[in-house]
Amino acid sequence: MAGTHQHHEGNYKRFMAMVGTSTAIMFALMYLNTYALDHVMWSETRFWMTFVMGAVMAVVMLLFMWGMYKNKAKNWIIIGVSVVTFALALFLVRSQATVDDSEWMSAMIPHHSIAVMTSERAHIEDKRVQELANGIIKAQRKEIAEMKWLIEDIAKNGTATTEEAAAGRPVPKFEGYLNPDGGATP
Repeated sequence: MAGTHQHHEGNYKRFMAMVGTSTAIMFALMYLNTYALDHVMWSETRFWMTFVMGAVMAVVMLLFMWGMYKNKAKNWIIIGVSVVTFALALFLVRSQATVDDSEWMSAMIPHHSIAVMTSERAHIEDKRVQELANGIIKAQRKEIAEMKWLIEDIAKNGTATTEEAAAGRPVPKFEGYLNPDGGATP
């Protein structure tokens, strides 16, 4: 009888598994537009943003399937938890309250990688736009190299919190580059 009762109310465990699985998949999908595999790094910002999207998805799915899920108390609990999750995750995304030096850089590397990919692979014909895209490619690659170096240095030696400590561990000069085919494809 319990299975029949659950069937009439809707399968809430299955609903939550669907939302949880989709949310986890969305986190992974956010990395598909990085240029190179070594640019895929942990991003706390993307992690919190996944919860923003998952919370919205839970509400949208529940509203579309309201007739399948008949327990109004459970429905309102799902909506309430989704609203709180959305608000908290959005606060964490926008405030960056939990993001430190290395976490910021590991989030920025995939972000910069997107700029390399889109600038290099766009079908650009205007020479001025090509020049702009090439400048972006070189700048982003330079900054990715610098951030990778800084992440490694901070992991090994800690943060340089004073001007003296920073001067004692200067960041090497990195150069950006274009691929041998000239960068963005015309």
